[in-house]
Amino acid sequence: MKRNVTIAAITAAVLIGGGAAGAAAFADSDDDRDRAPATSAGSVGPADDKDADEAPDDRGDDRATAAKNVRVSLDRAVAAALKSAPGTVTGAELDADDDDHEGRTVWELDVRGSDGKWHDVAVDATSGKVLKTREDDDDRDRHAPRSSAVTLDRAAAAALKTAPGTITSIDLDDDDDGDRRGGVLRWDVDIEGKDGKQHELRVDAGNGKVTVDRDDDGDDRDGDDD
Repeated sequence: MKRNVTIAAITAAVLIGGGAAGAAAFADSDDDRDRAPATSAGSVGPADDKDADEAPDDRGDDRATAAKNVRVSLDRAVAAALKSAPGTVTGAELDADDDDHEGRTVWELDVRGSDGKWHDVAVDATSGKVLKTREDDDDRDRHAPRSSAVTLDRAAAAALKTAPGTITSIDLDDDDDGDRRGGVLRWDVDIEGKDGKQHELRVDAGNGKVTVDRDDDGDDRDGDDD
């Protein structure tokens, strides 16, 4: 009933005072939501969605920041991780702003433990201190590759020979990603190059052969380094 009276008042205001008076009357309605803007700082409207779709990928910036902040090499991080959780490291990645560790740059490593379990190990990329070791019971990890003929350190050395710089990510992978290399056990390696470019390489986990998968010009390139 109260809302009907309000609507009647709005109609009368429009007839008497014109469109401007009607708009003012509508702004004073009993529903606070009518006064709220279409979007706010914490909400996403149509324009925000469009901007989000067109926003550039900041992954490259994250990798560059991580490479700049790192003081502990990959091999030192691996050694620290294996001291905390003995086994085989199948992946390592630099995180330039780790939320779990007060914004530090950390190495996050996947270890297939000698105990038959998967472990996540975080190593401070500045001090080399192990910040966290926990068991990982993720179903995906249960089916992940556990070892390869070409070890992580050998794959890293081969990748750096092709593209000198700082490794920001290395991962043993056999997922079929839809391209002609799908299903082949390999090391996927991301490098922040000394040439100022970002490189994505693949190292065959059976023979150590390197394929240049992509550089930061956005183009796929094929190239081998024996």
